[in-house]
Amino acid sequence: MARKPNDDGTIVLEDVEIGFRNFSGQVGKYNKEGEKSFVVFMNDDIATRLADDGWNVKYLKPLDEEDSPQAYLSVSVNYGTRGRPPKVVLVTSRGKTVLTADTVSLVDWAEIVKADCIIRPYHWEVNENTGIKAYLRDLYLTIREDPLELKYADVPPSAMSEITSEAE
Repeated sequence: MARKPNDDGTIVLEDVEIGFRNFSGQVGKYNKEGEKSFVVFMNDDIATRLADDGWNVKYLKPLDEEDSPQAYLSVSVNYGTRGRPPKVVLVTSRGKTVLTADTVSLVDWAEIVKADCIIRPYHWEVNENTGIKAYLRDLYLTIREDPLELKYADVPPSAMSEITSEAE
């Protein structure tokens, strides 16, 4: 995982682990209905640098007393009307598929092998407090493919149209 600051303040995080995926925007203990988000887990060096720059880095309490707390950054996925929507791409042996606001929920269930992302900052100030909120700009996910899906990848779709037309 590398942190590469860009001129526009974005950061590039490569080969990261993501978790607490909620690309469907389901209501939960930590988010409102429609709020799509995930977290990026990171090592302490990168977490310290981001926190020093003002990013809202948090830590998970370890399950075992001997372990260290795990640093993470919460990332919002905003398909709102303002600004450029995030680009989320699934990468498989058959190529790349760009997901839309309607299909991005597939990420919640994907078995991710590798994740690379670009995070853009939003500098905020409320009641004399300031910080940086993380928003997704780009996310490329290489996913583990099912062996049967690979076996039948070249079979054209679908016999279902023949079945349903005969039933009518």
